Amino acid sequence: MLAPTILLALTQAPAMPAPDTLVLADFSLVQEQDWFAVNDGVMGGVSSSQMAVTSDGMAVFAGDLSLENNGGFASVRTDIRAHDLSPFSGLALRVRGDGRRYQVRLRTGGRYRGLAYRAEFDTKADTWTTIEVPFAEFVPTVRGYVPRNAPPLDLSSVQELGLLLGDGRPGPFRLEVERIMAVGDPLRGR
Repeated sequence: MLAPTILLALTQAPAMPAPDTLVLADFSLVQEQDWFAVNDGVMGGVSSSQMAVTSDGMAVFAGDLSLENNGGFASVRTDIRAHDLSPFSGLALRVRGDGRRYQVRLRTGGRYRGLAYRAEFDTKADTWTTIEVPFAEFVPTVRGYVPRNAPPLDLSSVQELGLLLGDGRPGPFRLEVERIMAVGDPLRGR
């Protein structure tokens, strides 16, 4: 499994975005209806999730992961306006988690909508952390499997951004998200 490096653990307010960044999700600017849940119910499971925006401009991806009825994942997605991410090297996510492993996912404008590109990241319970994931670490996936001969991630046509929990541990989960950005040099640190 790929595990992006956790670069910063911050407890203070984050700095403003650098000039070589593009904000993809800033929750002080969007409403919760901009995100929609796609849970394992599409395959008979009973997991639940939602993305809610708090009054202080944070988003909370929360719910209950269930393994019943062959289930085991909960996710939220949103369409993004910036389709061409090719000038950037990766994503930076400012999150406060619950100690579980999550996925950030991208989908492109390709013909096959089932194909997504995922990168996994670990969270530290109750700690604000900036996670930076190079685009080179994103892996193609269809329904949890890595398909043979999948095309590489086409950064020039990214149309959807998502978060997913599928770590095989049933129970409640909570991931707070302040901001998600495309960054020019994810290994430089912020």
